[in-house]
Amino acid sequence: MEDELNQDEELHPSELGTLQYWEKIYEEEINNFEDHGDVGEVWFGKRTTENIVKSINDKLDISKSDKIVDVGCGNGWTLVQLAKKGFTNLIGVDYSSKALDLAKAVLIENKIDKSIVKLMVCDILVTDKSKNPLDNNFKLVHDKGTYDAISLNFDNSKLMRENYIKNIHSILLPDGYLTISSCNWTKDELIKHFNSHFDEFYTIHTPAMTFGGKTGSSVTSVFFKKK
Repeated sequence: MEDELNQDEELHPSELGTLQYWEKIYEEEINNFEDHGDVGEVWFGKRTTENIVKSINDKLDISKSDKIVDVGCGNGWTLVQLAKKGFTNLIGVDYSSKALDLAKAVLIENKIDKSIVKLMVCDILVTDKSKNPLDNNFKLVHDKGTYDAISLNFDNSKLMRENYIKNIHSILLPDGYLTISSCNWTKDELIKHFNSHFDEFYTIHTPAMTFGGKTGSSVTSVFFKKK
């Protein structure tokens, strides 16, 4: 890859970068949802999701029927908001099957027609194309927190980030977009990481965010266009 990612740029590993952590979290959130209808943690807050969906609708050259995939869709909240905006060709993927169980319940609760949104287990880091269920005709890839989680993995996060970038690039149409939201990387760092395969198209800056009960750094949402 051109402009190789430097090892000293890596984040400190965390359990947030493991499948085991997310399976446990989503199992708890499924129980909470079944008990009292709580959709669970919305990464970076619902306002961030609203701003992203509004920008997708207003800023991108995209039609309501274009194919969109939410990578690391979690509880499916972004898919709900995209569907409510009129987008009709949505796919949500996550490597946690328990996340998809919760997403299915949230979609049903919000009366989103199952013909509009499809859910599937998928590890976006898989390099064997025969094991990747995603084709190469997506107009938009949405990522809110997944690249952050990959960056926290204990097992060679640098290589995983490189695989992520290549795989995302490969599933997009020639004029496709990637929108990625991060609280771990700045706008300039994201542009540096992705510049071998993507050009910056548009950026949303948001104020300090609260996640997991703690207030931390601001969230940056960068919209890229495929080179």
